[in-house]
Amino acid sequence: MAIYLTKESKVLVQGMTGGEGRKHTRRMLAAGTDVAGGVNPRKAGRSVDFDDRAVPVFGSVDDGMRSTGADVSVVFVPPAFVRAAVVEAVDAGIGLVVVITEGVPVHDSVAFTAYARSRGTRIVGPNCPGLITPGQSNAGIIPADIAKPGRIGLVSKSGTLTYQLMYELRDIGFSTCVGIGGDPVVGTTHIDCLAAFQDDPDTELIVLIGEIGGDAEERAAAYIREHVTKPVVGYIAGFTAPEGRTMGHAGAIVSGSSGTARAKREALEAVGVGVGGTPTETARLVLARLEAERDVTHS
Repeated sequence: MAIYLTKESKVLVQGMTGGEGRKHTRRMLAAGTDVAGGVNPRKAGRSVDFDDRAVPVFGSVDDGMRSTGADVSVVFVPPAFVRAAVVEAVDAGIGLVVVITEGVPVHDSVAFTAYARSRGTRIVGPNCPGLITPGQSNAGIIPADIAKPGRIGLVSKSGTLTYQLMYELRDIGFSTCVGIGGDPVVGTTHIDCLAAFQDDPDTELIVLIGEIGGDAEERAAAYIREHVTKPVVGYIAGFTAPEGRTMGHAGAIVSGSSGTARAKREALEAVGVGVGGTPTETARLVLARLEAERDVTHS
């Protein structure tokens, strides 16, 4: 019941000794994540105490992987150092890098996402809340106490809306929730997650959250038409946003009719995706679609 992240995942935290890294490492540990170590070349050989557990600090991602078998890295470093941190993780051969940092220069994101892709490492982010498989593992900053394990897969550009839909659907539960980030360039797309959820036998329904700007949701609609047989419910943020303004996320900018919420909603609805007007309405659509699917199964 998961994509990308399971209870078997072993996590390194690049920047664990900083304020944000330390705070969220504690939360990840509390959620059951196997945090194998932190990475800070200036503090190698030390450890950081988290309640009843001392987590070792390694001088490099390569050292951490060799010592622990880690296969995931979560990046909590300042924007200017993200590119180097990601390249280090990719060069070490890690399978998944989750970049939480916001404000990463776009040219850096272009460079490290392309490099990771060429080396077979998946990037989630940057400027994202990470991903969580409830009851198994949490890599990032998503609150672990707002959802239980279940059969809904969630992919979202927005961290806040990730949390809200998780809370709205907390009684149903989730296989995995992935916050892909709202920057113009991200390592994992809606389409990547749609494909993974389609192949996951324990994901029954997919929720796709988008927002104004770019054409990612239109491309996702085209992919759904050709490749996704599971029910999909969507929500698009930004119907009231003025044209020509960046709204919250660096990628949420509308120019003329391109990238509007209306265009995205129409593209999704044209391929059978129910699109809610509010997060609460979206949750109701999910419940109705699940009930309809189960009625068909039992008839």
